[in-house]
Amino acid sequence: MNRLAVSLLGIGLALIEILMPISLADAQPGGGASSPTPPPGWPFPPPGRTFASLAELWAGQAEWVLEEFDTGLPVGESDTVYRGGTEFWSYLHASFPSAGVVDSCGNPVPFPGCVTLWRSVDGGRRFTLERPACLIPCQKCPCDPIRDHVDQQQYPRVFFARGRAYMVYEWGGAVYLRISYDGLNWSPSLRIPGTGWSRNLRRCPPAERVGEHPHIPSEREYGDCLAGGPPGLYVDGNRLYVFVNLGRSPGHMGCFVGPASLSPYGWRRCRFNPLLSPYDGYGPLDLTGPAANPYFEFRTMSAADLIREGNRYYMVYEGIRGPSRVGVGDDQFGLGLARSQGPRLDGPWEKFPGNPILMDLPGNVGIGHADLVQVGPAIYLYTATSSTTRGRYVLVRK
Repeated sequence: MNRLAVSLLGIGLALIEILMPISLADAQPGGGASSPTPPPGWPFPPPGRTFASLAELWAGQAEWVLEEFDTGLPVGESDTVYRGGTEFWSYLHASFPSAGVVDSCGNPVPFPGCVTLWRSVDGGRRFTLERPACLIPCQKCPCDPIRDHVDQQQYPRVFFARGRAYMVYEWGGAVYLRISYDGLNWSPSLRIPGTGWSRNLRRCPPAERVGEHPHIPSEREYGDCLAGGPPGLYVDGNRLYVFVNLGRSPGHMGCFVGPASLSPYGWRRCRFNPLLSPYDGYGPLDLTGPAANPYFEFRTMSAADLIREGNRYYMVYEGIRGPSRVGVGDDQFGLGLARSQGPRLDGPWEKFPGNPILMDLPGNVGIGHADLVQVGPAIYLYTATSSTTRGRYVLVRK
């Protein structure tokens, strides 16, 4: 894309941002953008327990307790946000095979699917898909996967700040940004500059290079360099921090920082990239199960979700060791925890010494895609509780 095209794109997206509908009258049925204020006396901890902080968890004084084994959310990749009162929303990519989802033109959506909206009005314990259709309509019919991303608005992360909602998701390895005034009506997408696959090794930072996996014949099927995959998102003032996987085998956690707008200008890699790196390689080839825990994040580190507590940021993320043998897909998954060493989002960071949390390897395909949600004194964690269910944990003192 030449400089004139980029300039026109930036101007067009800026105008769209200004003209985006802000009235909830045009929102989907049941829509609303309430302020995130818990009602008096709620939430309350499990009987006989008290809520805890992430700092207490890090110090060994707190633990995750399973509160709901099955919240009604499909297992896999969602982002759950608190919307005030006892209402929670979960943005989840789904398809016709997984949830009967159709696009805005009425056609079945192929797997993995588009972003859908699931709601809970009982304090986040049970969610339902009120409308089995893509949340973001196509620009025109029929929908086009390249233009509308309807086939793969994958691994969404949503952050509400300053009267806006920001969404990032993966399409084709790259990360795309959309903005909304109500969390329901979304702008056209902007590809985050620098994300995606590339075959230009000369301009590829070392952490973004694709290496070798002992059980995968070719890790370089899509390229030699990667900065993307399942994203994370944090909004700090007028800056967006987009967290991505860097490279493969080994994979690393890194981030890009740019303006909290639809401008393609001003984006850069975070200063301390990579923020997190895996332990020493894949490990012994015959090592599986809990004994392989130290190597749980060798292939990729992605799907970050963050909250701020005190002077630090805390992150949960997915680690994938990859296939346990030749001829199978990824079958070793874990959930990692990390925190910033100070008040900077772009590093440096440190990993929790007890990783992976909640579940030993091999884990399951949804355990690493977890949602951290803070509601008053409560910290909730939504993640897979089995290969077919997505539940909720709550952080309490031991």
